[in-house]
Amino acid sequence: MAKPFLKWAGGKTALLPELLQAAPQQIETYYEPFLGGGALFFALQAEGRFRRAVLSDSNRELINAYSQVRDNVEGLIRALRAHQRKYREAEDRAEYYYTIRAKKLTCSLGGAANLIFMNKTGYNGLYRVNSKGKFNVPHGRYKNPTICDEQNLRAASEALQGVELRVADFGECVRRAGPGDFVYFDPPYVPVSDTAHFTAYTSSDFDTSEQKRLAQTANWCTLRGASVVLSNSDHPGVAELYRGRCFKIQHVNAPRNINSKSNRRSAVREYLITSA
Repeated sequence: MAKPFLKWAGGKTALLPELLQAAPQQIETYYEPFLGGGALFFALQAEGRFRRAVLSDSNRELINAYSQVRDNVEGLIRALRAHQRKYREAEDRAEYYYTIRAKKLTCSLGGAANLIFMNKTGYNGLYRVNSKGKFNVPHGRYKNPTICDEQNLRAASEALQGVELRVADFGECVRRAGPGDFVYFDPPYVPVSDTAHFTAYTSSDFDTSEQKRLAQTANWCTLRGASVVLSNSDHPGVAELYRGRCFKIQHVNAPRNINSKSNRRSAVREYLITSA
């Protein structure tokens, strides 16, 4: 079974039992508009639950990484082997990391290799960019990180064969969703406090107006006959967006490991919203 080849803040590996239970057993087309680490996609693919899949994100570099894994995994493995060797042999690993970070992330094989390298060696596996779209995560503190997981990359490549990958807005991604389809929305969460913004996946903010548009899109998908599951933070504003529509709102406990202080990393309550 393939598993996510990227570490992703807010990744859903720990919540897979709840998500798999909420997902239909048989799916015509699976849509995931906020792809991230793709944990649910890989789990559903391993169980053979869908016939087709459309995966998208507004992050071009992220979709490029998935495309390179799908279409050129052996070339990507060679590039990551080189990163792994140079990083391990470097007298100053941080210096090597910052040399790679200074390069522009391009939608190419080299860009995908650089992104995966930084994801495995950057602080806490974060993907974060500044207002200019430049990757700005500091170097992490890992003794011997696995930069090139060849076995999993090949498994992920096999799982992605035939999958449609798109750089697209979430509304555009799901416009063809209908009966028999399943949509999983895992958007940037509504912050539960003024200091809760721990990452920025793109240079554009996912603000209140986007959360409202997402709720409208999720409702539209259900009216079209698709099954919908959505994750978000345990915030009163989130419940208000989905209450009164055809959704069931429940709490789940999700581990969060992104706090800079390890003693403050613990499970937090968040919403799992499903179509009725």
